Amino acid sequence: MRVFVTGATGFIGIHTVAALRARGHEAVCLVRDVRKTAAFAAPAPTLVEGDLGDTAALARGCDGADAVVHLAGLTAARSRRELFAVNADGTRAIVDVVRATRGRVGRVVYVSSLAAAGPAPFGAPLTGAEPAHPVSDYGRSKLAGETHVRELHVPWVILRPPAVYGPHDREFLRLFKLAALGVAPLFGGGTQRLSMVYAADLADAIVTCLEHMPPAAAYYPAHPETTTARALVEGIGAALATRPRVLPLPRALVRPICFVSGTAAKLARRATLLSLDKANELLADAWTCSPAALTGAVGWRAATDLATGLRATGEWYRAAGWL
Repeated sequence: MRVFVTGATGFIGIHTVAALRARGHEAVCLVRDVRKTAAFAAPAPTLVEGDLGDTAALARGCDGADAVVHLAGLTAARSRRELFAVNADGTRAIVDVVRATRGRVGRVVYVSSLAAAGPAPFGAPLTGAEPAHPVSDYGRSKLAGETHVRELHVPWVILRPPAVYGPHDREFLRLFKLAALGVAPLFGGGTQRLSMVYAADLADAIVTCLEHMPPAAAYYPAHPETTTARALVEGIGAALATRPRVLPLPRALVRPICFVSGTAAKLARRATLLSLDKANELLADAWTCSPAALTGAVGWRAATDLATGLRATGEWYRAAGWL
């Protein structure tokens, strides 16, 4: 297949393009900054310069494409308006262009987020049957994007990954750097339960869905094991052969810390993941989900357990000079 990929130079996009090409598909990549294409393995894929606000670029990307993988989005922004402009309105723009092809683009995979579904009850991972109840603007903006995808009249699938980690990721890099220094601050003591997925496994799920389109629905591409925030940072320490000192931050301090961080970011006119809005996510008991429905639909299973994935990620960071 010829596949138009938005967000192709992002963390997940790099892995997705590699997975597409490894399985014989052609990737056409929407890129805002061609300097970031150095992360692609040679030979370079076909590039379309532009962003989600450039309808002409989206049309060029869809021209001759069999399918679309929509990855482009914001995880942090300077305002709620900015989040919705990209994650909701940008997704609507993609949907409109796909619709204009009158079925020539015949498959769409939208990579949303577990945040769109909201947190899980403690001890009861989400399955996909529950109504969505996002607790942050990020989650609400991704859910709004899902609404547009559901209006398509060609086969579509929504993937809601949990926390994604692996080579090329700069978010988990922060935890690796702290662990390398011997410290591990944890909001609420680290009891929050988490599902995780290694980036290469998520890319495999995306390509598998393109090749064997499951019934239109939202699915959770996750490894079946769950962990806790404390066990995660301890696992990062083990991957680096260190034993970081855990520094629990009481739940009562989470909102004040996020308020100060968010206010400072707003004054500096920059985006931050540590905002007051994100406090609702940090204070949730669990962000866990089950991949059972996706496994049943297309046979996909995550191949990389957490310990193996953290070790491979740490090795990549060191080899790349990031750590």
